[in-house]
Amino acid sequence: MSEENPNLPCPEPAGLRPRLSELREALLLLHKALLESERVSYEATFGKIASPYQFLQLLTSDPWFAWLSPMTKLIAAMDERLDAKDPLTVLDVEGLITQARMMLVATEAGEGFSRHYDEALQRTPDVVLAHATVAKLLRASSS
Repeated sequence: MSEENPNLPCPEPAGLRPRLSELREALLLLHKALLESERVSYEATFGKIASPYQFLQLLTSDPWFAWLSPMTKLIAAMDERLDAKDPLTVLDVEGLITQARMMLVATEAGEGFSRHYDEALQRTPDVVLAHATVAKLLRASSS
């Protein structure tokens, strides 16, 4: 709430929206690289995916792709916050940045997202490049 008028929301701090938008775009590119990497791996195991519709069905229902759900949900949360009518707050943005930072930890011995993420980083150069872009933004956010 504004100090002058408690019924008005506080103004959005300058630079917050572009910061979140830039991270969202980088995560979206990383997500796309991960989807492509998983598609290639899936097709090497089970054969060619017949159509974009079949791929969409696999993305939403096949356990092979389920590990990507946390990233999909994080991007959706960023979209919702960026589209909301009320101003962004530092807490909103810092919370989303923290979620991204915690999620994007690749571990060979891990489970779920972290292990699959490590595998994708090992096999797909485009994932490494997209990860580097996100990591740079996350480092800049902590300084």
